[in-house]
Amino acid sequence: MNIFIKVLVCFIAGAGAGIGTGFAGMSAAAVIGPVLATFLGLPPYQAIGIGLASDVLASFISAYTYKKHGNLDVKNSLPLLLSVLVMTVAGSLVASMLPDRTMGSFSQFGMLIIGLKFLIKPNNATKQQMTEMTPKQRIIRAIIGGVLVGFICGFVGAGGGMMLLFVLTSFLGYEMHMAVGTSVFIMAFTALTGGISHFAIGGMPDLGSLILCVLFTLVWARIAAVLANKASTKTLNQVVGIVMVVTSIFIIAFNMIF
Repeated sequence: MNIFIKVLVCFIAGAGAGIGTGFAGMSAAAVIGPVLATFLGLPPYQAIGIGLASDVLASFISAYTYKKHGNLDVKNSLPLLLSVLVMTVAGSLVASMLPDRTMGSFSQFGMLIIGLKFLIKPNNATKQQMTEMTPKQRIIRAIIGGVLVGFICGFVGAGGGMMLLFVLTSFLGYEMHMAVGTSVFIMAFTALTGGISHFAIGGMPDLGSLILCVLFTLVWARIAAVLANKASTKTLNQVVGIVMVVTSIFIIAFNMIF
């Protein structure tokens, strides 16, 4: 394969994934997996593994940026994080037993629906309103949400970030900036667990594509996270919704064409 084409495809995939991660807390695999499978011909399971690996550093750098601006809730997110990690492994094992074409459809349409939700009915919760829920209610909802999110992330290698954002805003009452920051924090660990599971089960992917995607995603995630923390809640809702809707339409369209 022409090296220029590989670099170009990885750059586009990494840019889209990084922007989605930094702005909307999305999983990088939501973009990288379908793009690499479609344009580089990589097996979907390995392409998703590359996406998850790219997500690790991108999510960590995004979480660090949100933390600097006071938009990361580590303590209260731990029950959600632990339940997500456990179910990510389970989802990855189930995915390895199924045909490639069964993977990804849910995340594509789910991302479209959730993106429209943020555009039509934006999240306007404040940091003060986040404290209204009792600790017991928060823990129960976090565990239930974590089980669902973790399985989805491990199964399709994508969708975990958007589902986390939905759980944090709709079930746990998080303010938008705090929700995105906490989402990318959790996704860093989820992506690490899912990536290791994918590589252990499916073998190492194309090393060149892996390195390129990791670097490009990292750079664009940092840029997007810095801009997101400077945006208003209204603007962030709009950007998150647009990023999700455009990404889902792009992926669905190319899957139909190719």
